[in-house]
Amino acid sequence: MKAKSPKESLTVTTKIVLPNDTNPHGNLFGGQLLGWMDVTSAISAQRHSRRVVVTASVNNVSFGSPIKESDVVTLEAKVSRAFTSSMEVFIDVFIENQVSGVRTKINEAIYTFVAVDQNGGPISVPKIQPETEEEKDRYEGALRRKQLSLILAGKMNPEEATELKRLFLPEEEV
Repeated sequence: MKAKSPKESLTVTTKIVLPNDTNPHGNLFGGQLLGWMDVTSAISAQRHSRRVVVTASVNNVSFGSPIKESDVVTLEAKVSRAFTSSMEVFIDVFIENQVSGVRTKINEAIYTFVAVDQNGGPISVPKIQPETEEEKDRYEGALRRKQLSLILAGKMNPEEATELKRLFLPEEEV
């Protein structure tokens, strides 16, 4: 399979926060935002793999500041790294000032998806070839994040996590 650029998986969703999306304080429900993120990042993973994908995990979600009723919210997702059948998708969330048009990043999340065949079994996906500095940074960090997730799930011995060890130990001890 030929490697793909992260930009080939770029998925952009724009929403306006309506009253039924908010809590009594007029802020967007966190669960609503998570749902928007899941759908947007799933489309990104499908674009990369050209397969049906299932959400394997939500590795990190950061809620920077409240999103208010009537805010314009833009979600941008790209595959940051592809493994055998799984893909890490990084999603950035922006709000837009409706008068000036200035966008401010307020949230981000990292989702992991697995491409599946017609029987629901994992299937291979193309590798990623990062191009920009941000894509390269996210690509490099993806292996560390995967190792940490596997350790926390009890599926990897910490001694085997070479990428994580490089963060904390001198090279000769890795």
